[in-house]
Amino acid sequence: MVIEDLFVRNRLWSADRKAEDAAYFEQLSQLQQPDYLWIGCSDSRVPANVITGLEPGEVFVHRNVANLIHPADMNMLSVVEYAVHQLGVRHIIICGHYGCGGIRAAVSDKRFGLIDHWLQPVREVAEQQFECREGHLWAEEDLDRLCEACVATQVKRLARTPTLQAAWQAGKDVAIHGWVYGLKDGLLSDLGCTVTEP
Repeated sequence: MVIEDLFVRNRLWSADRKAEDAAYFEQLSQLQQPDYLWIGCSDSRVPANVITGLEPGEVFVHRNVANLIHPADMNMLSVVEYAVHQLGVRHIIICGHYGCGGIRAAVSDKRFGLIDHWLQPVREVAEQQFECREGHLWAEEDLDRLCEACVATQVKRLARTPTLQAAWQAGKDVAIHGWVYGLKDGLLSDLGCTVTEP
């Protein structure tokens, strides 16, 4: 496939939408009022609106490698603040996925460059919650458990940010959920680590 094919596909998609509903794009362009903020992995196999069955405009999205919450990540913090205080989202979903390359890279015995600094929170979870092991000794099941533990930790980290603390103090009804997505079955699972208050 060449890059120009993307424009061809875009025109076909647009034409299909207009054929289904002539006012589709007019309505979509009027207002953005999603109930959900999705913080997910950059992995191209995990598109938020596709796997949740939502339409454009129904989910506000932020993605980064391994769906991490870094307290100094101004990009992510700006997205969260805008979503909570301007868009009024009621649910923030932090979603990891099994088979995550970032999780695997974080605990491997190899170094990859700048990404090693980004993945430090994953290594911290591994050190705190899992017995010490060499990079090559992580079985798939172990990596899956590490993925789940990292999502739960990111939920707690986001709940501690001044943005969420201020939102709750102001009486905003917003919950942070931790989910995981299975690449092998296409299913989402709730990890049971939802936070709804300070």
